[in-house]
Amino acid sequence: MIINDVHVGIQKRKPRKRIGRGPGSGHGKTSGRGHNGYYSRAGSSHRHGFEGGQTPLFRRVAKRGFNNSAFRDTVVIINVGQLEKAFADGDDVTVDALVSRGLIPSRHDAVKVLGDGELSKKLNVGAHRFSKSAEEKIVAAGGKFARV
Repeated sequence: MIINDVHVGIQKRKPRKRIGRGPGSGHGKTSGRGHNGYYSRAGSSHRHGFEGGQTPLFRRVAKRGFNNSAFRDTVVIINVGQLEKAFADGDDVTVDALVSRGLIPSRHDAVKVLGDGELSKKLNVGAHRFSKSAEEKIVAAGGKFARV
């Protein structure tokens, strides 16, 4: 590899392809659709998973088991070390305060506080779930924790 050729041909702002603008453009006549066939026609598209009339893969493979991914809770985790950096001594740590400071996303079902890091500040922490080590570190620093 030649290091000064790495970015050759890469364009940051590539102009859109203007099709149907004559033979000189390179995209005239059939406008990049080839000659005949289904995809040369207007309105040609197929649904997701369509395999040209062949039985699609998702119908050929047996369905087994159960997957709860659509219904499970989205649990956001935060460590006591992050709380140490983001909050002052004696602050109330609520879910809204965590969202407003950008420590967790606003779309979640539960917030869990984990015990990674050190905590020396006295904080009143309110969250949905706590690990044992997080509870111990919060109490050892003189703070309180509450499940909301």
